[in-house]
Parts: sequence; C-alpha cells; structure tokens
Amino acid sequence: MKFALEDFFHYLTVERGLSSNTIQSYKRDLTQYQLFLETSLELSHWEQVSRSHIMKYLYDLNDKGRSSATIARLLSSIRLFHQFMIREKITTQDPSLHIETPKKERKLPKVLSSDDVDKLLNISAVDPLSSRNKAMLEILYATGLRVTELITLKVSDLHLTMGFVRCMGKGSKERIIPLGDLAKQALEDYLEGPRSQLVKRKQTEELFVNHHGSPLSRQGFWKVLKAVAMEAGVMKEITPHTLRHSFATHLLENGADLRAVQEMLGHADISTTQIYTHVTKSRLKDVYRSYHPRA
Repeated sequence: MKFALEDFFHYLTVERGLSSNTIQSYKRDLTQYQLFLETSLELSHWEQVSRSHIMKYLYDLNDKGRSSATIARLLSSIRLFHQFMIREKITTQDPSLHIETPKKERKLPKVLSSDDVDKLLNISAVDPLSSRNKAMLEILYATGLRVTELITLKVSDLHLTMGFVRCMGKGSKERIIPLGDLAKQALEDYLEGPRSQLVKRKQTEELFVNHHGSPLSRQGFWKVLKAVAMEAGVMKEITPHTLRHSFATHLLENGADLRAVQEMLGHADISTTQIYTHVTKSRLKDVYRSYHPRA
C-alpha cells in the first residue's frame, strides 16, 4: 500500500507541480488513512478497500471529534488518491464514489453590541494618527467594508458631498455604499489636515496611511484595532472583520432589507448574507432568556 502512496506523491510533485506545503498536507491525510486501513481493518492492498471501509474511517474521525471541515478535506484527499490509482491501473474500482461530503458547520460571526461599538468609536482625535483611526473605524462600521477594501481606498473614492463611498470588491466588482453623518464628519476632519501631516511630501492616492506616509497594511490596521479596543475597554474578542459583521447584524436588527444589506456587503449570493439573520435570531433568544420572567 505504501508504494502506491509514494507514486501518488511523486505525481503531485512532478506532474501537478504542487507546493511542498500542499504535498505535506496530502501526505498527512493519506498516511493517516492508510494506517487506519492496515491496523483497524487489517487490509493489505488498495484493491480490497470498499465504500464501507471508507465510511468506517469517516465515522471513526467523527467519533474522535474531528470537525466536518476536517473530514471533508480528508475525504477530498482520499478521492483524489483513488482516482489516481484508477488512472494508473493500480486498482479497478473507486470506492470513494457516491460518498457525500459532510456539510461544513457555519459558525455564527461574532458581533459587538451597540454599546461596545460606541466605546470603540469614541476616539478623541487629538493628533493625526488618532484622527486617522477615528475616520477608519467610523467608515468601516458605517459601510461594512472588508479590511482589504478599506486600506486600498483612494481619496478619489470618497464623494462626501453626495454622501457615499465607491469601492472595488471581490472579482473587481464596483459598489456604491452610503455614508452616515458621523462617518462623513470624521473623514472630513481627517482630510482637512491630519492626512497631509502624515503624508508630508509623498505622493500617494491611498486614503489611509501610516506614520511614515505610506499606505497602511492589513497588519498595520490590525495593530491599530487591537490598540484602540484595549484603550476603549472593549473586552470582547475582536478581529478586523468584527465591525463588518456588526454593521450587517445591526442593520438587520433595525429592520433593514436583506437584499439591501447583501448589496452593501458585496455578497454574490444572498445565502452568505443570510447568516446574519441567524445571528439576530440567536441574539433575540438571549434577550428573551435574560429578561422574560418565565423564560
């Protein structure tokens, strides 16, 4: 059984040209699979493997607490390997056919409460960097932009008189998103002086820059967010996507139309946006349990 695996890894390296990290991942997955077949099921040749053997392996992984995402990845490796053996005439049948891939659990995104958002955005713009930070976080919560979209915004993408921002999302799809008054004010304050103090004499079109006047990176934004959250006393776990999640959830909680939220978030499929309806339902349950006298 080992020789067929070695041939497969050679095929991935030479013919498919996969990276060493990807090949190592296949090796871990399939060595684990081979070990189970040999030790738990006492099989000695790949031709002996049947659909029921693969199912037993998947059930064993499930019993050990492996996530559905991990099991799905392992099954994908198994399928590719069995297809390889058919092509190379090592085996005559593919036992992995017609085995359904387990559905991945959709984890509900973590969102901030309105009070935590207020704390986070209560930044005193006393210098160029704090003015930039306030403008960044205000626009992020006001628009639900992805972090990459935020840090690649250009000054020309802002249309403050009309009250909207234009951004290029995934797949180079342009979308127009309205801005609230507080976000507009924070951006106007930042553009009136603080940004030029940060940029100095550099020529850069990016809206948000670091203290050297260069475009802000994802890592730079992440550091800013953590520092602002700590200073504001926001104790919840927070990530660069937290404000995007909070933007969508708070809109839906306040009666926004799902299609409108989908448009603003730039989701190609409305099923992606629907995850936020589950968040609002779960939050309603928490409120009910906390405040209803007979809950």
